[in-house]
Amino acid sequence: MKQLIECVPNFSEGVDINIINQITAEIQSVDGVRLLNVDPGKATNRTVVTMVGEPGPVLEAAFLAIKKAGELIDMSKHKGAHPRMGATDVCPLIPIANISMEETAGYALKLAKRVGEELQLAVYLYEAAQPNKERSNLSVIRAGEYEGFPKKILEQAWKPDFGPAVFDVKRGATVIGARDFLVAYNVNLNTTSTRRANAIAFDVREAGRVKKENGKNVLDAEGKPVNIPGSLKSVKAIGWYIEEYSVAQISINLTNINITPVHVAFDEVCKKAGERGIRVTGSELVGLIPLKSMTDAGKYFLRKQHRSTGVSEKELIKIAIKSMGLDELSPFKPSERIIEYMLSDKADSKLIKMSLADFADETASESPAPGGGSIAAYIGSLGISLATMVANLSAHKPGWDERWEEFSDHAEKGELYKSELLRLVDADTRAFNQILNAFSLPKTSDEEKFLRKNAIQDATRHAIEIPFKVMQTAYNSMEVIKAMAEMGNPNSVSDAGVGALCARSAVMGAFMNVRINAAGYDNKIYVADIIERGTEMQEKTIALEATILEIVNKEIDA
Repeated sequence: MKQLIECVPNFSEGVDINIINQITAEIQSVDGVRLLNVDPGKATNRTVVTMVGEPGPVLEAAFLAIKKAGELIDMSKHKGAHPRMGATDVCPLIPIANISMEETAGYALKLAKRVGEELQLAVYLYEAAQPNKERSNLSVIRAGEYEGFPKKILEQAWKPDFGPAVFDVKRGATVIGARDFLVAYNVNLNTTSTRRANAIAFDVREAGRVKKENGKNVLDAEGKPVNIPGSLKSVKAIGWYIEEYSVAQISINLTNINITPVHVAFDEVCKKAGERGIRVTGSELVGLIPLKSMTDAGKYFLRKQHRSTGVSEKELIKIAIKSMGLDELSPFKPSERIIEYMLSDKADSKLIKMSLADFADETASESPAPGGGSIAAYIGSLGISLATMVANLSAHKPGWDERWEEFSDHAEKGELYKSELLRLVDADTRAFNQILNAFSLPKTSDEEKFLRKNAIQDATRHAIEIPFKVMQTAYNSMEVIKAMAEMGNPNSVSDAGVGALCARSAVMGAFMNVRINAAGYDNKIYVADIIERGTEMQEKTIALEATILEIVNKEIDA
């Protein structure tokens, strides 16, 4: 499997679109690198760029971008609200898939060495790439900013890790490292006071503030300032004024979203701002965010309302956007801001993105796919969708208010089954096409015949496994369907019954595909085992459907 890393260079230019375009053109010139996001900020005079790819191409693109930024940006003329020290201020590498942090740090070291040596630019390592933990923190490295570096770079303690220990008036210095996924996030306030925004930032950030008495720092027994920690772990924050929008903001870096998620940071800032008589009016995301951060936020705000969290991914994202006011300053487009959406291959969801009419037309066409396997998966998704609807209706039924969480749990399970079955709609068609592609391989030489046969067998096994997964998922979904028939809103019991019919059809239809594909697979031990397991599952499904229909019909006829 491919190793993927993300690179998020921050360039000290957020106004001149011509300069920004020239820098990003260097990135786009490298094959194998995908430019995901370009996020310029006028007030910060800074652009955050996000790219992803395999390590080699990403390092090449980053090097070219750093080189071009140094040619085009003059730091001696730069002014902006965000702390900065160079034309390419910081360039982190982030492990995304099939790569460790240790390996990613090694690539950061390689990039830093090349930049220092070939561009003769002062480079500092940070986070996981920096062995000296006393200078691994970005804010510590950047302290004094560009204006303070003529003196700082001459100090032995601040000799660059790579490149000359000479202050470069035009390009400044840069920081390259490896870190976990970081979410850059700004919270908007109904004040123009930077001082008050900073006070709130100190309230929440992990570093907190220095304790003072009578305007003086309180010192400990060793003469060091006593610190009052902030309320949020793994959070860095400062306050600033954004002239473009005429508001003050809390600028936040969430360095570990597993410890402090974005919704927790938002609510805590709301709380601390309220204590100081200030109101949060909204927020904005800088760069990209993981899908889970958005769906977790949606669930968090729904739970606060005692509403069911078993709603679609799209609805959860909508709730998160509205709850945190992510669209206050500019439109928030999930397709352009959520990293998984940016990385997704549109071909992987071709069928489920169609309208109902288009899907039916595609199925009815002379093309052999989508076929029975995809239809079985789709029928299964409709069955569990009905049960999920019953769970959500039950969660909001008047008089059942105390049971909202119970039904919400069932609805969440239903959403998981639905999502998996929808994924399998396209997966089954891709599996069929894989078999066709294998049969089209050349078979002239003995080696070609050998490779072709192996490809056919591999594709056939995959075409067995996909409908078998449909069987398992549709059967497991009947747990939710049965629960809704037994205890869901009685006015919707017939919907649970239709859901059971769909689930049974999905299991039986998928099993037909398992059997027909298994006929062409040479490993007869594997075939015998999967046919035995499939037969047992089909029998259990038919029995469970009968039980559910008995419950449904009894309720209807009562």
